[in-house]
Amino acid sequence: MSIELITLLMCGALVLLLVLNVPLAFVTGIIAVGMGYAMFGPQVFTLIASRTVTLMGEFVLVSVPMFIFMAAILEGSGVAEDLFRAMHVMAGNLRGGLAVQTLLVAVIMAAMTGIIGGEIVLLGMVALPQMLKRGYDKRLAMGVICAGGSLGTMIPPSIVLIVYGLIANVPIGDLFIASVVPGLVLAGLYLMYVLIRCNLDPSLGPAAPPEERQMPLSEKLALLKRMFLPMAVIVWILGSIYGGIASVSEAAATGAAGALLAAWVRGNLTFALVRNSLHQTMSTCGMLLWLTFGANALIGVYNLVGGIKFVKGLMTGLPLEPMGVILVMLAILLLLGMVMDWIGIVLLTMPIFVPVVNHLGYDPVWFGVLFCMSMQIGYLTPPFGPAVFYLKGVAPPDITLGEIFKSVWPFVGLQMVGLTIVLMFPQLTLWLRDVAAN
Repeated sequence: MSIELITLLMCGALVLLLVLNVPLAFVTGIIAVGMGYAMFGPQVFTLIASRTVTLMGEFVLVSVPMFIFMAAILEGSGVAEDLFRAMHVMAGNLRGGLAVQTLLVAVIMAAMTGIIGGEIVLLGMVALPQMLKRGYDKRLAMGVICAGGSLGTMIPPSIVLIVYGLIANVPIGDLFIASVVPGLVLAGLYLMYVLIRCNLDPSLGPAAPPEERQMPLSEKLALLKRMFLPMAVIVWILGSIYGGIASVSEAAATGAAGALLAAWVRGNLTFALVRNSLHQTMSTCGMLLWLTFGANALIGVYNLVGGIKFVKGLMTGLPLEPMGVILVMLAILLLLGMVMDWIGIVLLTMPIFVPVVNHLGYDPVWFGVLFCMSMQIGYLTPPFGPAVFYLKGVAPPDITLGEIFKSVWPFVGLQMVGLTIVLMFPQLTLWLRDVAAN
């Protein structure tokens, strides 16, 4: 059987099973076992088992449950909510100030957790009612929350970056450092958009009312104290990684301990909080692991029949310049982002794309940042758009799914601008890494 026919059969089976609503983790596993058994017999089970054991032996995977647990504790204990309330008061009489503060909180929360769903839910529960109550334009408010919440794919410690680094065999610390500037560029584009629109039309984002602007200094300082705990956790995690004090896994473990300490200081560290956070961590990790097992098995079988070599030759043999090949890859990622979750995309495409990137002479760290930016766009675009569904789950009943999708389109445009900037100026991602290396 030719590799072309094998590729066609595997892609057709993948699409068919997904259309039948079979979970992606089982889809990839079924195809891997079925095709592998048909071609290699019972020996395929040894291949799949050995690849799974090798993958599970990667020590950096320890950081994933630690970061998820840290996020669950910070959100469940109310520490993250304290951060928002403190920054809300600092908005003052700035037009669109509450939206600006929401974006700043989103950046800080992304640096605290790296988990997108919880961030959007929290902002939707806390920030959206406040903005609507103060007369903010509904679409602007919803767009800010979805776009700001999706920054968790870019701002370290992003789980997306960790999984990409593991699959692409790229140092995760380098990815963390390289993604900082592009993540801040995206946040800056969002801030500029909000400020420009609100200054052109003040009714979109009115300034804070006088009673909030005239809050006594003592009360403002009391609110600022609440920012210390979450900021301390962020500084320790990122500072220990970038300063070479701790590995990613060690920083994740101490970050989880710091989250527990923050909850204890706040007086909210209870058995129920820890139990619920552990349950959330285990359920999320279970989903990630099954997806990883299935995709890893599929890629192993496909590689054994020469599939990776075939696709690499196909991509590099296109009548395009090297940058044209990168553009084709990004187009594929953007299309997949509309219908699949990021974990499935990274596990299915990166074992094929990264060798091509290396062959073309590009830095896989730079491509990893481009991948994360593409996945961030996928978080907002229909029909999948998980950020939109996260917000819909906590938005007022009168807000429809269609309204939320309409609200994110300007921010999708800004994300495309950011992607183009990083594509044209790779040094934005690499200079900080090079400085840290020296």
